[in-house]
Amino acid sequence: MKRTAVASSVLSSVGYDADTAELEIEFTSGDVYRYYAVPARVYRELLAAPSPGGYFNTHVSNTYPTRQQY
Repeated sequence: MKRTAVASSVLSSVGYDADTAELEIEFTSGDVYRYYAVPARVYRELLAAPSPGGYFNTHVSNTYPTRQQY
């Protein structure tokens, strides 16, 4: 999945697959997680947020099923 770099101290890049509603997050630690059943609106709002890390913590983390990617 192609990811877009974001200006954040927590997140490095984010990607989204509209066909499967999967959001992929790369953290500054290098870890990559995929979140499932995420509406496209959440991806758009994450990219537009003044604080992508803050948006992630409030609207994505602990909200959608997730799996670490290896």
